Amino acid sequence: QVQLVESGGGLVQAGGSLRLSCVASGSIFRLYAMGWYRQAPGKEREFVASINWSGDIQSYADSVKGRFTISRDNAKNTIYLQINSLKPEDAAVYYCAAGLGAAVTGLNNVRSWGQGTQVTVSS
Repeated sequence: QVQLVESGGGLVQAGGSLRLSCVASGSIFRLYAMGWYRQAPGKEREFVASINWSGDIQSYADSVKGRFTISRDNAKNTIYLQINSLKPEDAAVYYCAAGLGAAVTGLNNVRSWGQGTQVTVSS
């Protein structure tokens, strides 16, 4: 099973940018579809973005399309989430996710989770 460690969260002003990273270990990274979810206080964990094993197919939640970009570097066992034009409603704990299917767009596709990284947005 793959282990995931996120980093890059922090406090950012609305309209600003942030890049999250997730490093994987313990298994063959390139076999996994990878993605990001987020969970705000009092809300359910929600899908944000997914990328397939080769990196050429991405999926996004409607709320982040055009502002977030997911990418991966299989040589570094790392995925990234570039977040631009941050909004207050983007504030949440962001979780890295891994799955063995073509994507991790649904919670039932996820096999491993990271511990999460906090993104806070000041208005």
